[in-house]
Amino acid sequence: MRAFREAVEARDLDAVEALLAEDVVFTSPVVFEPYAGKAITAAILRAVIRVFEDFRYVRELSGADGRDHALVFTARVGERQIDGCDFIHLDEDGLIDEFTVMVRPLSGTQALAAAMGAQFEQIAKEAEAKEAKVAEAKVASGGEAGAEARFK
Repeated sequence: MRAFREAVEARDLDAVEALLAEDVVFTSPVVFEPYAGKAITAAILRAVIRVFEDFRYVRELSGADGRDHALVFTARVGERQIDGCDFIHLDEDGLIDEFTVMVRPLSGTQALAAAMGAQFEQIAKEAEAKEAKVAEAKVASGGEAGAEARFK
């Protein structure tokens, strides 16, 4: 998943977002329920970039079919060192439709949970704004949302 890795390493979050499928499912290492959708996943990844310090990928693994990838990383959250892995699955169009993150050790996971919890209000606002923008674009283009709005 060279394009994703390069976008993250360059901190190019617009490029990262462009690689996400609309129906992407993000599974967090600190929250039980997965998050569904491009807007919330992109907002979470933007927050992660704000929270992680000294982030770098150290290894990349790919499945034989080219649709499954694992990117091993190290980072720091405050004083806690974290080792982790991004497990990525691509859909038939080559977009990320499943994104699972695992981290260790427990003290690092707890620091990450606290830091991301502090970001949650901003994450929610970013996701809502993105969803509203997408809905407006559909209405303006006469898409499904536009047709629905015209006949209500």
